[in-house]
Amino acid sequence: MIKILLIDDHIGVAQGTKAILEKSNKMGVTILSCCKEVLNHLKHYEYDLLLLDLYMPELNGMELSKMILRESPDQKIIIYTGFDISVHFNLLVEVGVSGFISKSSTEEHMIKVIESVIEGDTIIPTHLFKQLRRTEANTFNIDKLEDTIRDITLNEREQDILAGVAEGMTNRELSAKLLISQRAVEYILTGVYNKLGVKSRTEALIKANRYSLISMKTIYE
Repeated sequence: MIKILLIDDHIGVAQGTKAILEKSNKMGVTILSCCKEVLNHLKHYEYDLLLLDLYMPELNGMELSKMILRESPDQKIIIYTGFDISVHFNLLVEVGVSGFISKSSTEEHMIKVIESVIEGDTIIPTHLFKQLRRTEANTFNIDKLEDTIRDITLNEREQDILAGVAEGMTNRELSAKLLISQRAVEYILTGVYNKLGVKSRTEALIKANRYSLISMKTIYE
């Protein structure tokens, strides 16, 4: 059973989401509507995943995520909102959230994103990933790129894995597509992380794009 804490000041929406997620009998959802209660609550209860509304009156989801991850760096957090998050997206990624779900998402999509994040994946909508790439391109030092790229090479299998990651595929989906075990996918990804000096899928994609280590055509076709 996946234990989820849903933090949303809109009780009706939260209860509807809880009903959707618990239909699968794979998830148990606890609701908190007051942000100020969250940190104290987490001192007494553990959850596999937190679903945070971005816009709340007492404390927004970004600030709350910072506070939670400062205390529990490995806590998985998904931002769950009905509003456009593009203006806050880069900061949310820097904070360390693991994914994003729109409140208008289908039940199937919502469950898939949650299960993927539980497996250790980071889920980013394609249009927001492109935004992140543009921002990084604008701030990146080209001299540093030329110095660093000589030291990094990815083999064909590693490039295949990263291309799949960029398409939003989970480790399980990559395993099926490439006809290798899920453990092999995880092993290859760990090797890629070590080569690039990163700790997450998002960071790996950013660096791979910086250094042109994977084809952007493959990612966005």
